Amino acid sequence: MRLLAPILLLAAVAAAALPFDERRTEPPATPPPAEPREPAEAPRPDVRRARCRAEVAGCAAVRGRVLYVERVDPDGDGDLHVVVLDGSVTGPGMSAVDVRPGLRPRRDPRVGDRVSAAGPVQQGSHGQSQIHALEFHTRRG
Repeated sequence: MRLLAPILLLAAVAAAALPFDERRTEPPATPPPAEPREPAEAPRPDVRRARCRAEVAGCAAVRGRVLYVERVDPDGDGDLHVVVLDGSVTGPGMSAVDVRPGLRPRRDPRVGDRVSAAGPVQQGSHGQSQIHALEFHTRRG
């Protein structure tokens, strides 16, 4: 009788610790339904590629992100200057583009926008090589 009480106490503690709930002992037969996802946005098309015309000698074409924009030209002729992270016309991995007033877009590009340009490579006012755009396209970044 002395042993019966400790044995019953031990059995009660062990029984209380056993999992009797089905959720804890068996994995679910089927995974829970997935939460509905919002449809992923379709990737935006890249800026239209500017291409060199066959009759243009010394032509270069670039397409990339805008690193720098000079909206007001110091010489006052109204052209736009853009530095693009593509090609190596002006420096390693970057090209300066001179856009004449008649080709200038309604909205000037901003840093981070995508642009493409094609035209002959000529010397700029500071002695740098740059593209004098005959074709110029922009797309917001």
